[in-house]
Amino acid sequence: MTTVVVVRKGTQVALASDSLVTFGDTRLAHGYEENEKLFRVGDSWVGMAGTTAHFPVLRRVLNSLSPDDLKLHSRDEVFDTFLKVHPKLKETFFLNPKEEDADPYESSQFTALIANATGIYGVYSYREVFEFDRFWAIGSGRDFALGAMYTQYAKGKSAAAIAGIGVQAGAEFDTGTALPVALHEVRLANP
Repeated sequence: MTTVVVVRKGTQVALASDSLVTFGDTRLAHGYEENEKLFRVGDSWVGMAGTTAHFPVLRRVLNSLSPDDLKLHSRDEVFDTFLKVHPKLKETFFLNPKEEDADPYESSQFTALIANATGIYGVYSYREVFEFDRFWAIGSGRDFALGAMYTQYAKGKSAAAIAGIGVQAGAEFDTGTALPVALHEVRLANP
């Protein structure tokens, strides 16, 4: 349960998230714990959606990779990096990679967005990687965020402003999303 968004506009990219963590029917709002869903890895920012157990695991796995193995600057590099991450999730952190019997691949059980000077990327549970041109959202509030960002994108607002609007829309309508907004910006190398 969350809303995480990424926006690319002009010379900027922005990654933003809400600050709510839930455990079943229990809400752990901002102020009870530092509920940071965004973390820095090298020169990239990563935001994720999934069980809260994934947050420290993914942060630790990515930060443990050598510079030769941690490359997040193109769609293919992101794919190659997360291909190296998956066995570490299973072997070191005991990930259960099974979702459905008919699944074509083992699941990593999370979804992540990445923002850096080369653009904005999404990684899904079967290590599918997307490179987005404008914006995207993940988590339970994604539909609200996507709609809000769509209405604002052409109106001349900055990447950060659009990202903030996306998370605010998630917080307004999704029961698994709450303010405040956490936001990080990166300048594009080649806009």
